[in-house]
Amino acid sequence: MHRAEPTVTSNIDLDMLQLYAVPQFPEGVIFQQDCAPPHYGNIVREFLDTTFLQRWIGKGAVITWPARSPDITPLYFYLWGYVKQHVCNERINGINHLKQRTTDVIHSVTTDVLTRVWEELDYRLDVCRATNGTHIELR
Repeated sequence: MHRAEPTVTSNIDLDMLQLYAVPQFPEGVIFQQDCAPPHYGNIVREFLDTTFLQRWIGKGAVITWPARSPDITPLYFYLWGYVKQHVCNERINGINHLKQRTTDVIHSVTTDVLTRVWEELDYRLDVCRATNGTHIELR
């Protein structure tokens, strides 16, 4: 019998933020949240309001931002594609193997690669500024 993985709820999302994500953030970081239902739960938004003091972006935040801005979100324009490309280049034998491959691939990202990602983000933000925030599509 296969045990199903738990669904991410607002409580689980809050735990992940409190235990894993936020302790690793540098002082003064601005946190961007998408509009997935677990991220929009009252307990999550209350935590973000008190933790980031008007320094978080997402549905229900003081700072608003388009919910779907993949061209200026490094997780979208880089990391997920990189992970998928490298995880799926070999046969996956079950959920534990998938989790381990994903973890290994994320750990394989080097400082040099991250530097290039931030340079690309800087370029993309320059394009946004130059076009006054109008709709753009970068490839």
